[in-house]
Amino acid sequence: MNITRFEPWNLFDILQCDFDRLSGNRQSYVGDNGNSKAAPDWVPAVDIVEEKDRFMLRADAPGVKPEDIEVNMENEVLTIAGQRSEAQNEALDDGMRRVERIGGRFYRRFSLPDTANSDEVSATSRDGVLEVSIPKRPAILPRKIIVEAT
Repeated sequence: MNITRFEPWNLFDILQCDFDRLSGNRQSYVGDNGNSKAAPDWVPAVDIVEEKDRFMLRADAPGVKPEDIEVNMENEVLTIAGQRSEAQNEALDDGMRRVERIGGRFYRRFSLPDTANSDEVSATSRDGVLEVSIPKRPAILPRKIIVEAT
């Protein structure tokens, strides 16, 4: 059983961050380790699939140019960050408008398992989907052992 430190003010910090985001006030917040960092404006949906010889990570990033995406690997943690340009807020003649697509920065981090080969990670972007291929280490791949009769 893990012992977790109870911090009642953490809930208020999260709530304050949500209010700041909704009101357009992009303040920084304090992360779990006490370091201040900028809150992402939006978070892409991500699928992670384990295949026989690799892990595939697919992130929805419509409207994000490949040159605006950063994929980094450090200490077995994969970081995906980028930026989508702000939606054009053009007012109509009657003064009404509606903006549902969020622009701005995004940021996701993933801890990789010990079986991942972090030296061979590759990434491609096609049709608004970022695909990150993370091969498994050759020594970890399962192999079939033939049983011989004696």
